[in-house]
Amino acid sequence: MSFSQKRRFVAGAVCPKCSAMDKLVVYNEDGKDFRECVACGFKDEMHFKPVARELDNRVNQTEEEKNQIEAVKIIPFE
Repeated sequence: MSFSQKRRFVAGAVCPKCSAMDKLVVYNEDGKDFRECVACGFKDEMHFKPVARELDNRVNQTEEEKNQIEAVKIIPFE
């Protein structure tokens, strides 16, 4: 995720240093994302976790995986 170079406030965000609400701005500088508190001057580079891999489903499986047969035991209703 990359923010624009223009500083933008984040609604509802709380500063991790001074706990002030609605005082954080986010922006991009030299290809790095930052958040900054306009109340206390706290500044932090933001690092985002990589996106998790997609769960296996019938659309993204190979033909070999689709053709595997699984035995199902049917339990009688009493």
